[in-house]
Amino acid sequence: MIGIVNYGAGNIFSLTSALDRLTLPYGMVNTEADLDKYTHIIIPGVGHAGTAMKKLEQTGLVAPIKALKKPVLGICVGMQLLTEHSEEGDAVLMDIVPVKTRLFDKNQGIKIPHMGWNNISPKNNLLFEGVEEGTQFYFVHSYFIEYNATFDIATANYGIPFSAAVQKDNFYGVQFHPEKSGAAGERLLKNFSNLKQ
Repeated sequence: MIGIVNYGAGNIFSLTSALDRLTLPYGMVNTEADLDKYTHIIIPGVGHAGTAMKKLEQTGLVAPIKALKKPVLGICVGMQLLTEHSEEGDAVLMDIVPVKTRLFDKNQGIKIPHMGWNNISPKNNLLFEGVEEGTQFYFVHSYFIEYNATFDIATANYGIPFSAAVQKDNFYGVQFHPEKSGAAGERLLKNFSNLKQ
């Protein structure tokens, strides 16, 4: 059963709608004790990484989340919270994945935010089982996770290559919104729900 971290910085309705379509059971994580109720944890997030981190800190859930051994998935800003630092608000984040979150450079002739469908190149990873090279996912973001081959499990390109998805141990992050990415996104959420502890 999936627990959704409810810290006031995520678009939970879109996510729960996708889980409902997949008939995947879920509940809300509001306290540390709630973490024990679920086999898989999702950290959603939209908006400002620095603000989201402050909200997460106010719940008292940062240390308990970092200690988890069960599968954890950060989505969009939820993914960025897994990194060590964001240029957005010069914010120190959870530092689970030792990479940084950076602002796209508009001098590269790209529009910011990066919004819409983009191809990804997934690596051989259980999260992307059945997802082919070049599959499109839906992105909305101005900040990106710097590419690091050690942790990258899917790459996208928007002016520069960046990590569309990362993994470190039981922690996974996706920059795109699987809940808004049609059949491919639903496949990824299903794959996540099938990951073993």
